[in-house]
Amino acid sequence: MRGSAVLADRRVLTTAAVVCGFALGFLDFVWIKFVPSPFADLGNSSAVWAVAAFAFGWWVRTGVVRAAAAAAVLLVVAVPSYYLAALLIQHDALAVLWAPSSLLWMFFGILAGVVFGIAGVWARTSGWRLTVGAALPAAVLFAEAALQAGRIGDPNYGDEPVWLAVIRAVLGLLIILVALRSTRQRALVLGAAVPLALVGLGAFTLAGFA
Repeated sequence: MRGSAVLADRRVLTTAAVVCGFALGFLDFVWIKFVPSPFADLGNSSAVWAVAAFAFGWWVRTGVVRAAAAAAVLLVVAVPSYYLAALLIQHDALAVLWAPSSLLWMFFGILAGVVFGIAGVWARTSGWRLTVGAALPAAVLFAEAALQAGRIGDPNYGDEPVWLAVIRAVLGLLIILVALRSTRQRALVLGAAVPLALVGLGAFTLAGFA
Protein backbone atom coordinates (compact mmCIF):
# COMPACT_ATOMS: atom_id res chain seq x y z
CA MET A 1 0.00 0.00 0.00
CA ARG A 2 1.40 3.35 -0.99
CA GLY A 3 0.38 5.23 2.12
CA SER A 4 2.06 2.61 4.29
CA ALA A 5 5.36 3.07 2.44
CA VAL A 6 5.14 6.82 2.98
CA LEU A 7 4.33 6.46 6.67
CA ALA A 8 7.31 4.15 7.10
CA ASP A 9 9.46 7.30 6.89
CA ARG A 10 10.14 8.40 10.47
CA ARG A 11 9.60 12.11 9.87
CA VAL A 12 6.34 11.57 8.00
CA LEU A 13 5.14 9.17 10.68
CA THR A 14 5.93 11.68 13.42
CA THR A 15 4.18 14.45 11.52
CA ALA A 16 1.12 12.25 11.03
CA ALA A 17 1.06 11.45 14.75
CA VAL A 18 1.28 15.14 15.70
CA VAL A 19 -1.40 16.22 13.22
CA CYS A 20 -3.75 13.38 14.17
CA GLY A 21 -3.11 14.00 17.87
CA PHE A 22 -3.95 17.68 17.51
CA ALA A 23 -7.15 16.76 15.66
CA LEU A 24 -8.09 14.17 18.28
CA GLY A 25 -7.72 16.53 21.23
CA PHE A 26 -9.38 19.53 19.58
CA LEU A 27 -12.30 17.62 18.08
CA ASP A 28 -12.76 15.70 21.32
CA PHE A 29 -13.49 18.93 23.16
CA VAL A 30 -15.79 20.11 20.36
CA TRP A 31 -17.64 16.78 20.64
CA ILE A 32 -18.13 17.22 24.40
CA LYS A 33 -19.27 20.81 23.95
CA PHE A 34 -21.79 20.39 21.18
CA VAL A 35 -22.99 16.75 21.02
CA PRO A 36 -26.03 16.01 23.21
CA SER A 37 -25.90 13.66 26.19
CA PRO A 38 -25.34 10.74 26.67
CA PHE A 39 -23.14 10.56 23.55
CA ALA A 40 -21.22 13.68 24.57
CA ASP A 41 -19.66 11.68 27.41
CA LEU A 42 -17.67 9.65 24.88
CA GLY A 43 -15.44 12.71 24.69
CA ASN A 44 -14.58 12.15 28.35
CA SER A 45 -13.76 8.50 27.69
CA SER A 46 -10.19 7.30 28.24
CA ALA A 47 -11.21 4.16 26.38
CA VAL A 48 -12.09 6.13 23.26
CA TRP A 49 -8.63 7.73 23.25
CA ALA A 50 -7.07 4.28 23.67
CA VAL A 51 -9.10 3.05 20.69
CA ALA A 52 -7.80 6.05 18.71
CA ALA A 53 -4.23 4.95 19.50
CA PHE A 54 -5.13 1.43 18.37
CA ALA A 55 -6.62 2.75 15.12
CA PHE A 56 -3.48 4.78 14.46
CA GLY A 57 -1.24 1.76 15.06
CA TRP A 58 -3.45 -0.31 12.77
CA TRP A 59 -3.44 2.38 10.06
CA VAL A 60 0.28 3.11 9.81
CA ARG A 61 1.31 -0.49 9.03
CA THR A 62 4.79 -0.18 10.48
CA GLY A 63 6.79 -2.08 13.09
CA VAL A 64 5.68 -2.31 16.70
CA VAL A 65 8.36 0.05 18.03
CA ARG A 66 7.50 2.85 15.61
CA ALA A 67 3.77 2.29 16.00
CA ALA A 68 4.05 2.38 19.79
CA ALA A 69 6.12 5.58 19.74
CA ALA A 70 3.86 7.28 17.20
CA ALA A 71 0.67 6.33 19.05
CA ALA A 72 2.19 7.69 22.27
CA VAL A 73 2.99 10.96 20.49
CA LEU A 74 -0.61 11.03 19.21
CA LEU A 75 -2.08 10.86 22.72
CA VAL A 76 0.47 13.19 24.32
CA VAL A 77 -0.20 15.89 21.69
CA ALA A 78 -3.96 15.38 22.09
CA VAL A 79 -3.86 16.56 25.72
CA PRO A 80 -2.68 20.17 25.17
CA SER A 81 -4.77 20.29 21.98
CA TYR A 82 -7.85 19.46 24.06
CA TYR A 83 -7.09 22.26 26.53
CA LEU A 84 -6.30 24.66 23.70
CA ALA A 85 -9.79 24.02 22.34
CA ALA A 86 -11.18 24.69 25.81
CA LEU A 87 -9.25 27.96 25.87
CA LEU A 88 -10.52 29.07 22.46
CA ILE A 89 -14.12 27.90 22.78
CA GLN A 90 -15.01 28.57 26.41
CA HIS A 91 -12.11 30.77 27.51
CA ASP A 92 -10.57 28.39 30.05
CA ALA A 93 -7.31 29.45 31.71
CA LEU A 94 -4.14 29.08 29.65
CA ALA A 95 -2.25 27.72 32.67
CA VAL A 96 -4.14 24.44 32.47
CA LEU A 97 -1.94 23.52 29.49
CA TRP A 98 0.98 22.85 31.85
CA ALA A 99 -0.93 22.02 35.02
CA PRO A 100 0.05 18.81 36.92
CA SER A 101 -3.23 17.20 35.85
CA SER A 102 -2.31 17.78 32.18
CA LEU A 103 1.12 16.24 32.72
CA LEU A 104 -0.53 13.23 34.38
CA TRP A 105 -2.82 12.78 31.39
CA MET A 106 0.21 12.93 29.10
CA PHE A 107 1.86 10.21 31.18
CA PHE A 108 -1.24 8.04 30.84
CA GLY A 109 -1.17 8.85 27.11
CA ILE A 110 2.34 7.45 26.81
CA LEU A 111 1.32 4.21 28.51
CA ALA A 112 -1.89 3.80 26.51
CA GLY A 113 -0.19 4.80 23.25
CA VAL A 114 2.48 2.14 23.63
CA VAL A 115 0.03 -0.63 24.54
CA PHE A 116 -2.65 0.18 21.99
CA GLY A 117 -0.26 1.21 19.22
CA ILE A 118 1.30 -2.24 19.44
CA ALA A 119 -2.17 -3.80 19.57
CA GLY A 120 -3.03 -2.06 16.30
CA VAL A 121 -0.02 -3.66 14.62
CA TRP A 122 -0.79 -7.06 16.12
CA ALA A 123 -4.37 -6.88 14.85
CA ARG A 124 -2.97 -7.08 11.29
CA THR A 125 -0.97 -10.26 11.98
CA SER A 126 -2.18 -13.77 12.78
CA GLY A 127 -2.40 -16.26 15.62
CA TRP A 128 -2.48 -15.18 19.24
CA ARG A 129 -1.15 -11.70 18.43
CA LEU A 130 -4.14 -11.02 16.19
CA THR A 131 -6.51 -12.27 18.88
CA VAL A 132 -4.97 -10.19 21.68
CA GLY A 133 -4.41 -7.12 19.50
CA ALA A 134 -7.95 -7.07 18.15
CA ALA A 135 -9.39 -7.80 21.60
CA LEU A 136 -7.76 -4.84 23.37
CA PRO A 137 -9.91 -1.99 21.96
CA ALA A 138 -13.09 -3.89 22.77
CA ALA A 139 -11.71 -4.84 26.18
CA VAL A 140 -10.97 -1.27 27.21
CA LEU A 141 -14.50 -0.23 26.21
CA PHE A 142 -15.95 -3.16 28.16
CA ALA A 143 -13.83 -2.17 31.17
CA GLU A 144 -15.13 1.39 31.04
CA ALA A 145 -18.67 0.06 30.61
CA ALA A 146 -18.17 -1.94 33.81
CA LEU A 147 -17.02 1.22 35.60
CA GLN A 148 -20.18 3.00 34.52
CA ALA A 149 -22.32 0.01 35.45
CA GLY A 150 -20.89 0.19 38.96
CA ARG A 151 -22.45 3.65 39.33
CA ILE A 152 -25.96 2.47 38.50
CA GLY A 153 -28.22 3.13 41.47
CA ASP A 154 -26.02 5.92 42.84
CA PRO A 155 -28.33 8.94 43.33
CA ASN A 156 -25.46 11.27 42.38
CA TYR A 157 -25.52 9.93 38.81
CA GLY A 158 -29.19 9.19 38.19
CA ASP A 159 -29.97 7.01 35.16
CA GLU A 160 -27.04 8.26 33.07
CA PRO A 161 -24.64 5.39 33.91
CA VAL A 162 -27.03 2.90 32.32
CA TRP A 163 -26.77 4.61 28.94
CA LEU A 164 -23.04 5.24 29.25
CA ALA A 165 -22.41 1.57 30.01
CA VAL A 166 -24.64 0.37 27.16
CA ILE A 167 -23.04 2.72 24.60
CA ARG A 168 -19.53 1.56 25.49
CA ALA A 169 -20.46 -2.12 25.48
CA VAL A 170 -22.17 -1.78 22.09
CA LEU A 171 -19.15 0.05 20.65
CA GLY A 172 -16.88 -2.74 21.88
CA LEU A 173 -19.04 -5.35 20.18
CA LEU A 174 -19.22 -3.30 16.97
CA ILE A 175 -15.42 -3.10 16.79
CA ILE A 176 -15.22 -6.89 16.96
CA LEU A 177 -18.00 -7.29 14.41
CA VAL A 178 -16.61 -4.81 11.89
CA ALA A 179 -12.86 -5.38 12.24
CA LEU A 180 -12.86 -9.17 11.91
CA ARG A 181 -13.78 -11.25 8.94
CA SER A 182 -14.91 -14.63 10.26
CA THR A 183 -17.24 -15.85 12.97
CA ARG A 184 -14.40 -17.91 14.46
CA GLN A 185 -12.13 -14.88 14.75
CA ARG A 186 -14.90 -12.85 16.32
CA ALA A 187 -15.59 -15.57 18.87
CA LEU A 188 -11.90 -15.87 19.77
CA VAL A 189 -11.47 -12.13 20.11
CA LEU A 190 -14.62 -11.76 22.20
CA GLY A 191 -13.41 -14.59 24.42
CA ALA A 192 -10.09 -12.79 24.89
CA ALA A 193 -11.70 -9.39 25.39
CA VAL A 194 -13.63 -10.44 28.51
CA PRO A 195 -10.63 -11.38 30.72
CA LEU A 196 -8.65 -8.46 29.27
CA ALA A 197 -11.54 -6.20 30.28
CA LEU A 198 -11.15 -7.43 33.87
CA VAL A 199 -7.47 -6.51 33.72
CA GLY A 200 -8.44 -3.13 32.31
CA LEU A 201 -11.00 -2.61 35.06
CA GLY A 202 -8.29 -3.28 37.62
CA ALA A 203 -5.99 -0.80 35.87
CA PHE A 204 -8.71 1.84 35.84
CA THR A 205 -9.33 1.26 39.53
CA LEU A 206 -5.63 1.54 40.41
CA ALA A 207 -5.37 4.73 38.39
CA GLY A 208 -8.23 6.26 40.35
CA PHE A 209 -10.92 6.22 37.68
CA ALA A 210 -13.38 4.16 39.71
